[in-house]
Amino acid sequence: MKNKLVSLKDIQAGYNGKTVLSKVNFEVRQNDFIGIIGPNGGGKTTLLKLILGLLKPFSGSIRYYFDDEDKTFRSHIGYLPQVNSFDKKFPISVKEVILSGLLTKKSIFQRYSKEDQDQATSIMEHFGLTDLRNRTAGELSGGQLQRVFLARAIISSPRLLILDEPDTYVDNRFEYELYSLLKEINKTTAILLVSHDIGMISSYIKSIACVNNSLHYHPSNEISNEQLKVFNCPIDIITHGTVPHRVLHNHK
Repeated sequence: MKNKLVSLKDIQAGYNGKTVLSKVNFEVRQNDFIGIIGPNGGGKTTLLKLILGLLKPFSGSIRYYFDDEDKTFRSHIGYLPQVNSFDKKFPISVKEVILSGLLTKKSIFQRYSKEDQDQATSIMEHFGLTDLRNRTAGELSGGQLQRVFLARAIISSPRLLILDEPDTYVDNRFEYELYSLLKEINKTTAILLVSHDIGMISSYIKSIACVNNSLHYHPSNEISNEQLKVFNCPIDIITHGTVPHRVLHNHK
């Protein structure tokens, strides 16, 4: 059985006393590639915040199974936020953004080593960002900024990579490159991926978690409309040739 990385047990969570998620039991294991789907406001981002340690649950427990103490668990997790959550007016260069992905493993007073600098240079070359290295993040397009944040998320070689709608603002060519890269990363890293483009991700993910105030886990990347209705996350499956598309219904 694959090694457990994170487990959530009997979680109830929300904001200002209002419950967003209840009775959530969920595990992430080594080399999982889980697609997280569900309606807006259903709790997908809340789930990510819980795992990242940015939100404490009202009740229940979250446990991490990394090699060292729980207090350093963040150094094992890479995170790609939604692009629109970033303040583009903040004066920071592309290279500095990428290097900041190493801060969880450093003291705030430590300088970046030559090895750190070389690692950032290598990642920028891989993502086609070398010519943009000295530009500020505010000068970039949405797709370019998404590349920068993905590079930042993986520079620390995390054991768990969390991506919140990474295909937003990404052009079609990079979208294919993105998922091909994630498939390669998944050989050594577990991935949680929030996306509305179920048709695109279904050929890459290994399992599905439907989040709609509770969480229903399906241990496969294929799930029928009937099953999803039972899970209160109905999706129509439409096929065009050999490419499946899944469309979320409105949720009550």
